[in-house]
Amino acid sequence: MLNISRATLEHLEFITNIYNDAVLTTTATFDTEPQSLEEQRLWFNEHNDKFPILVAEIDGVVVGWASLSRWSGRCAYSETAEISIYIKDVYRGKGIGTNLLQKILEEGKAAGLHTVLARIAEGSDVSIKLHKKAGFENVGIMKEVGKKFGKLLDVHMLQIIFK
Repeated sequence: MLNISRATLEHLEFITNIYNDAVLTTTATFDTEPQSLEEQRLWFNEHNDKFPILVAEIDGVVVGWASLSRWSGRCAYSETAEISIYIKDVYRGKGIGTNLLQKILEEGKAAGLHTVLARIAEGSDVSIKLHKKAGFENVGIMKEVGKKFGKLLDVHMLQIIFK
């Protein structure tokens, strides 16, 4: 059974492992080198009630996570977040991402966020479809802004505004 809850430091190693697999095998992140546990701890500590991290567990095993992070340190952006969502490869396509996305958006709205942005690399059609199903709208494409696996990649910008 799927359980979604707030992440704790006890989850950080599992979060890091899922993220690092994406770093090495996908264009879901433009990091090109795996992150250390210490680097991830610094990232973890930047989150709070307004910018949460959630984990999805099945039978006590972390199978995915989602976070809302500050879009910018500038004060005028204080009600804007960027979403990240990662699912362990063998658990993709089972509805976990849909559930995590819905829950993290509910938390962000309840915390007073006004808008959430998503940056999704070209070729990530499943992720684009997932976000659009949740209410995100395409607001533009940034051309050839990242290079990974030897290829220049476009990034789709999506946005949801809480009403």
